[in-house]
Amino acid sequence: MADRDQLKRAAAEQALDFVEGGMVLGLGTGSTAAFFVAALAARVAKGLAIVAIPTSERTAAQARQLGIPLASFAEHRRIDVAVDGADEVRRTTLDLIKGRGGALLREKIVAAASSRFIVIVDHDKLVDRLGEDDGPLPVEVAQFGWQATAAALEGLGARPELRRADSGQPFVTDGGNFILDCRFGAIDDPLETERRINSIVGVVENGLFVGRSSAVIVASQDGVEVLTPSGTGQR
Repeated sequence: MADRDQLKRAAAEQALDFVEGGMVLGLGTGSTAAFFVAALAARVAKGLAIVAIPTSERTAAQARQLGIPLASFAEHRRIDVAVDGADEVRRTTLDLIKGRGGALLREKIVAAASSRFIVIVDHDKLVDRLGEDDGPLPVEVAQFGWQATAAALEGLGARPELRRADSGQPFVTDGGNFILDCRFGAIDDPLETERRINSIVGVVENGLFVGRSSAVIVASQDGVEVLTPSGTGQR
């Protein structure tokens, strides 16, 4: 069995094929995205000229330490290519669940502002239906009245649980919000579920990324495959 980190690194390095000099890049958050940041830094050290907008303070710190020049939406309204991981990827549609690492709002802002959104995962992240293994769908909510927001999510059939930090205190995102980890079971209609969640007052954003993937790079023991919404793939 191939080492999980080796698979993540292989997918991350493949994503460099989508990067060209002069680009504005979006940098994701999480263990797989961290491998991409490290691989990108090696290219920058050899002269690749890019600027990057990070999706979290954690990613920003890693990029600064490795010498990647950072920018913000104040300088660049659009991103050429964003590269990020995912918690679940639906095989047939490439729809995603993201945000279990706690950065879903900034990740979705970056994805929405990107001309191409490249997802990097190991093969264990592929599923037939999102949420089918009872994994949580993160929902970022305002701190004020979060209990009422949780009750409204229960009305949609979710089992919400307030995420907590290691200290036992509520986990607070970089944007100052709470996260409710919501178990819906298998999600048959991600687009409608996304719409219904976002219609609840108090919800800031949710971790369903529907129709946003330009390509999903999947690493397995058999190699690296690039999946696209058109259904074509290459190893």
